[in-house]
Amino acid sequence: MKQLLETIAKSLVDCPDKVQVTEVTGEQSIILELKVAPEDMGKVIGKQGRIAKAIRTVVKAAAVKDNKHVVVEII
Repeated sequence: MKQLLETIAKSLVDCPDKVQVTEVTGEQSIILELKVAPEDMGKVIGKQGRIAKAIRTVVKAAAVKDNKHVVVEII
């Protein structure tokens, strides 16, 4: 999951070297925290949050295969 999110984010931004994905494992879910450069926030979120919603959908679909619950937070 972490690598998938990192690959998607790096392909969207201008500064791929500043993309950081942190994985926090809880009891029932996995939280993925995505950090990008401030100037790239708009590219990751998109108009009205469409790109962020699409990223969350793709990561959740990949997590269903492993029977896990994943939450993606953009920081």
